[in-house]
Amino acid sequence: MIVASKRYGAWALLLWTLLGRSPLAAQIVTVTGHVTLVAQANGRAAADNANAVVWLTPLPETAGTLEVHNQPAAGRFRLLQKNKRFTPHILVVPVGAVVEFPNGDPFFHNVFSMFDGKRFDLGLYEAGSTRAVTFNKPGVSYIFCNIHPQMSAVVIATGTPYYGVSNAAGEVAMSGVPVGLYMLNVWAERCLPQALKALGREIAVSTQSSSLGELRLPESGELLSKHKNKYGRDYDRTDPSSPYGVQ
Repeated sequence: MIVASKRYGAWALLLWTLLGRSPLAAQIVTVTGHVTLVAQANGRAAADNANAVVWLTPLPETAGTLEVHNQPAAGRFRLLQKNKRFTPHILVVPVGAVVEFPNGDPFFHNVFSMFDGKRFDLGLYEAGSTRAVTFNKPGVSYIFCNIHPQMSAVVIATGTPYYGVSNAAGEVAMSGVPVGLYMLNVWAERCLPQALKALGREIAVSTQSSSLGELRLPESGELLSKHKNKYGRDYDRTDPSSPYGVQ
């Protein structure tokens, strides 16, 4: 299991000494872990542990040794609006990525995010059209539609290529991780931000230690189900007969 470090400067010296090699010759490993979502109310483990995101941010000693090609390349991604849903529901992108929001429904949508992360309001736009947002800083963005309260998605922008998304069994794997020192970050939709922040810690990755072990995440229920509209008010009832095609 990977050991958390309290003084990562000392860990850096020890790590490279044990490896007997320069930082630039560091080996590459696959970091694995297991996520378990645990209900705070009764302490029971969830049956489905999918869509928890785990990422490793290189600490200064490690970041200075990584080659440029190891950094995530910004590109274009897509969150489709179809059948009053966003697909995919969870999207991880590198910082600088452009995310397109095509409207695949036969009526209007209004995508917005006014909370943490990237703040934007794409306004009302019609079926068959698309609008886009550049996620230019790290963070977690909660995405909604101002017309349909049942629609939600999450975009996580990271400045590191070392991330993994858990499957239903809670398994997470991050391939191509150079040996070194990292900050461990964890996110899950049904967990409070302060609880997730408490799980962050410094870790040392080596060829002998590349497992995160079990990460137990305290669940607090469906946190996004009672969100407000972009004006901070409750949603109005929609009119199916609207001449603007809003349903």
